[in-house]
Amino acid sequence: MNLELLESFGQNFPEESDGTLDCISMALTCCFNKRGTLLAVGCNDGRVVIWDFLTRGIAKITSAHSHPVCSLSWSRDGQKLLSASTDNTISIWDVVTGDCDHRFRFPAPVLKVQFHPRDANKILVCPMKHAPILLTIDGTYKKIHVEDDMDLNIVASFDRRGEYIYTGNAKGKVLVIHGTTLATLASFRVTTGTCNTTAIKSIEFARRGNTFLVNTADRIIRVYESGEVLACGKDGEPEPIQKLQDLVNRTPWKKCCFSGDGEYIVAGSARQHALYIWEKKYGNLVKILHGTRGELLLDVVWHPVRPIIASVSSGVVSVWAQNQVENWSAYAPDFKELDENVEYDERESEFDIEDEDKSVVDPVDAKAVEDTEVDVTTVEPIEAFLSSDEEGDDPNALLFLPISPEVDDPEEPTWAPSSDPTDEAPPQKESQKRSSQDKTSPSPKKKKIKTIDVDLDVTGRDELHPLLNSKGEGKTRKRSSATGKQRGRSSKDPEWGATSKHKRREKSRRTRDLDLGFPLGLRKQGSQN
Repeated sequence: MNLELLESFGQNFPEESDGTLDCISMALTCCFNKRGTLLAVGCNDGRVVIWDFLTRGIAKITSAHSHPVCSLSWSRDGQKLLSASTDNTISIWDVVTGDCDHRFRFPAPVLKVQFHPRDANKILVCPMKHAPILLTIDGTYKKIHVEDDMDLNIVASFDRRGEYIYTGNAKGKVLVIHGTTLATLASFRVTTGTCNTTAIKSIEFARRGNTFLVNTADRIIRVYESGEVLACGKDGEPEPIQKLQDLVNRTPWKKCCFSGDGEYIVAGSARQHALYIWEKKYGNLVKILHGTRGELLLDVVWHPVRPIIASVSSGVVSVWAQNQVENWSAYAPDFKELDENVEYDERESEFDIEDEDKSVVDPVDAKAVEDTEVDVTTVEPIEAFLSSDEEGDDPNALLFLPISPEVDDPEEPTWAPSSDPTDEAPPQKESQKRSSQDKTSPSPKKKKIKTIDVDLDVTGRDELHPLLNSKGEGKTRKRSSATGKQRGRSSKDPEWGATSKHKRREKSRRTRDLDLGFPLGLRKQGSQN
């Protein structure tokens, strides 16, 4: 992979489907690491599948949770992976060993988790119906300031460097909070053109530049410049750089994100598996990618370096990329593609080391060019991998997962002499016996990680996660709880079961009498007479 040879003047957005990644389980969310070499996928059965994105093969499978995984985040160096589940727990995993380093339990569902972009010891957590918190790995946390304590539908995100935390509420208010002191530095309100406000669904930052987007409930994606927002201060009125929307179908957006270079924006439809791609500079729609009809989109991520998009729908990760056309003429300016073999006419001095027939002396000495030393040891950092504020490459970054090859047991050679079964085995020393016993002894168990309970004063302790709280389940649960309160008995009670069985038998007898033409109670009186 040589990123320096990528075509810089071509289009940098995907055009067509490039296959799917089947994780065996139902995929719910996905996340690229910083380099885009590994893709973590959270599944419905609690497993986290890590794909080697270059080979499109599964590198590791970790049984992270017992419930569905709802959010993932990579650390800066790629050594740690943060996962959140619908069972109100979050865990920090060592990617290489697959061991759990830390686990935290919350009293309410966790909607989103995010590593600090520069410090892996800090985590931004967005609990349901509670203000976001800044959690450290030792279990201590700080509550992030919100303007209205009654409004608990808060979304939050770190900026690109982790210096500021941006929060948004259901009333359209965006706050800019200092990442260390947690003091409010700036604020503004997103309006729909009039005095009406709209709820903020998500805030996403670009990997390059100082722009961020705000996805709101009015189905408009607004792009802002963070420098202008900070300059306006509290209760400012910054103007968005772009307003992106689907004017024809009025499509609501499920997930939005920037491209790796920050020049494009992709938004996934909440109605169907469709991806809309805009150019940030001009605000024009350049491409619409359509998936299988009838599928609902769950998550969308853009590759950090290449024009590749990964989308999750119906439990499968779909990959979108450019159509690669082989351009053989790029190898030489006079290269010609031939439909069939042609006999080549070799010139007389074409492959001679020294051309004896040349009349003009070449000003560039060939020997001097050959004697020039070429530095092949110094590794220069690739600009495509670096952010605009980075000085150099991270030497501890994890790019690929080591995989040990599976070596089959070699068959016994035919030339080896076979041992006589009647021969007695040579006596073993005590040290050899001990070593053989040690080898057969089971491997030591992994250390069990203690779960740290994070005590929060939340109102929605009994709330279900939005991934689990479907409309049908909510109605049936409410209905069953109401009937349970009225009856005051469980279905396992023998008296309750007997009475219900008697009522069903009485009801069936009455319906049978009505079908035969008997009025109610007449057959009973006749049988008594």
